[in-house]
Amino acid sequence: MTPATPAAPDQTISFESGGHTLKAEVFRPAAPAPQAPGVLVIHEAFGLNDDIRAIASRFARAGYVALAVDLFGDQNRVVCMTRMMGGLFLNSLEHQGVQGTRKALEVLGALDGVDASRLGAVGFCMGGSLAVAMACTDDRVKAVAPYYGFNPRPLEAVRRACPVVGSFPEKDFTKKQGERLRGELSAAGIPNDIKIYPGAKHSFANRGPNFDAVASEDAWNRVMGFFEEHVVGAGA
Repeated sequence: MTPATPAAPDQTISFESGGHTLKAEVFRPAAPAPQAPGVLVIHEAFGLNDDIRAIASRFARAGYVALAVDLFGDQNRVVCMTRMMGGLFLNSLEHQGVQGTRKALEVLGALDGVDASRLGAVGFCMGGSLAVAMACTDDRVKAVAPYYGFNPRPLEAVRRACPVVGSFPEKDFTKKQGERLRGELSAAGIPNDIKIYPGAKHSFANRGPNFDAVASEDAWNRVMGFFEEHVVGAGA
């Protein structure tokens, strides 16, 4: 996704979910439309860091109001991450992380200048898994873009998901997740664009040792085109 240096958020907010206080940062376009589309940006296990902020600010430059949520909030990061990852493996449609993303989507849709009928979500690893789970349970989200995430259980749950544009690395255990996701979505007739990137490794779109500039930029362009049709175009 080739993140640039993140801009400072336009707004920092907090909200309650499941008895905990979560935080989020809002990034707005420099020249926002009266009612702009919104995108929820969901972090990896590392939490809301500068890499996620850079991705959110890039969405803002593309015309979206981006809400980068901190799902760890007031909780211990390691404990919270362990619970969320356990929930993803055991019951990824009902656990704390999915509840937090649903609440964050509600907060995004209620922001001034956001068209609540045009909401999307993007997530990375843990966040990608949460984006797919939310897509199966919340009809407010019009499209999701998971990166190297896990599928919900049972897998058949994705047959009621919204359109999905997914990006998965070949050199990673999530490759099969992407292949299975594509199969289920296609069998259900749900619009999807799932791509496996040859030679790419886990976290290829996030700044770090596995960052792949070519694959990242291609994935960004695919997400932009897919969201243009299914998120921006949802209000047409």
